[in-house]
Amino acid sequence: MTQQDSSTPYALITGASAGLGKEFAKQLAAKGLNLVLTARREGQLRELAAALEKQHGIHTLVIPGDLADENEPERIHTTCQQHGITVEWLINNAGFGLPGEFDAHPWPEHKKTLQVMLTAPVHLAHLFYPAMKARKRGYILNIASLAAFAPPTAGHTLYEAVKSFLVKFSQSLHLEGTDHGVHVTAVCPGFTYTEFHDVNGTRQMVSRLPESMWMQADEVVTLGIAAAEKNQDVCVTGGKNRFIAWLSSALPDRWMRKLAGKQIQKYRKR
Repeated sequence: MTQQDSSTPYALITGASAGLGKEFAKQLAAKGLNLVLTARREGQLRELAAALEKQHGIHTLVIPGDLADENEPERIHTTCQQHGITVEWLINNAGFGLPGEFDAHPWPEHKKTLQVMLTAPVHLAHLFYPAMKARKRGYILNIASLAAFAPPTAGHTLYEAVKSFLVKFSQSLHLEGTDHGVHVTAVCPGFTYTEFHDVNGTRQMVSRLPESMWMQADEVVTLGIAAAEKNQDVCVTGGKNRFIAWLSSALPDRWMRKLAGKQIQKYRKR
C-alpha cells in the first residue's frame, strides 16, 4: 500500500481478491485509476495491490473485511473519507452461491447471502452516490447475472432472486443518475471462468456445459467497463447470453420454464 493520492479518482472494488473483482482491478488500474480494494482475503489483496502499483504507478488502499458484517459498508465509506479519497467508480462485485434447497441451510447462511449480495451493494451505492451526484460524475457497476433473466429453478433459491433485484435496482438508479452525470450499470455475465463454481461446489456439474457457453473474466470486465462508459443500464455479456436474455423476456414465463427449465436444472445443485 502506498501513500494515498486524493487528486486522482479511485475505483472501489468489492470482492477484489479473485475472479471478476481482480480483473476489474487490473483493467481499471491500466486506465490510470487508483484503487480501493476490499475482500476477506487480506494476503491476496495486498499481493494484487503491490503488483498493480508496480506495474501502473497507481496508489492503492487495501481494506480487508467481510460484507456479511452489516457495519462493513459504513466502515469502508468512513475509511475512504478519512484518507480524502474520491471514489469515482464503485464496483459492487462481492458475492457467492449457496447451492442446495432452501431448507437445507440454516437461516444465518441465508441472512449472510442477502447481506453480502443485496443489502451491501445497495448500502454502498447509497453511501457513495450522493458525492458522485454532487460532482456530476461517477460510475456504479452492480455485478448481477444472466440468471436474473432465466426461468426459476429449484436449488440456489436466493441467487436468481437477488440478481433480479440488482438488475431492477440498477435500472432505477440509472434513470435517476443520468441527469446528474452518474452512470449506473448492471453487468450480467453468464458462465465465466473464475473460482466461483469451485467455491460453491458445482464445478463438476457446470463442466458439462459446452465450451462455447463460457467466457473469460477479462472479456466480461472489458464489456462491463465499456457499457458503463456508454451509460448502458444493463450489460448482458456475450452474444449467446444476450440471445438467452432476450428469449427469456420475449416468451411467456410458462413457455420458458418448459423450454429451458429442465436444462437449467442440470446445473443447479439441490
